[in-house]
Amino acid sequence: MLTLSSNSTQPGIDQTPSSQTNSSGFHMTTDEFKNRFNDAVGKYRLNGLSITRLNVKESSESEQSNGTFEYVFSDELRVVGVLNEDKNVQEVRLYATGDASKPAGGTFLTAIATLILTTNSEYTYNDAQDVIQDIGLLDRDVNQRDFDRATIRNGLEYRFSIQDQDQDQDQDHSIFEITVAK
Repeated sequence: MLTLSSNSTQPGIDQTPSSQTNSSGFHMTTDEFKNRFNDAVGKYRLNGLSITRLNVKESSESEQSNGTFEYVFSDELRVVGVLNEDKNVQEVRLYATGDASKPAGGTFLTAIATLILTTNSEYTYNDAQDVIQDIGLLDRDVNQRDFDRATIRNGLEYRFSIQDQDQDQDQDHSIFEITVAK
């Protein structure tokens, strides 16, 4: 079973955050993304996840996106984002590798919560936990080999899926993504 814990206590207040998105993305630059991510890490004492410098790659004219960014936390965990034509963050994905038949590590779930907080500045840690619960990551008896679930909140789609094992490395690829809902 996946569990998510917090070192802080937040009142369980239902909030309706204002919409921060439109069809073109999250209205934040890569620097703003990094700062919001690190602010969430600091505010909720989510140690070990700070982003020091995003690796931003401009796209060529033949590519469909307008650029990407990436940050590698460890060999097993990285975040990748896609930029829109205004060079603002359009979507983000968190990639983790490991054995999906074993419980997910706290770092991965904490990174998911931090990514949710980053893209919703008015959310509390409890709101992030609610999104994770809505996706079904905290459900018991989940077959993670066939897991692909999503929820939509405030115009954003949150999706968690697990791709088949990499035959060469015997690793599963877990993907958590946040995109603008269509």
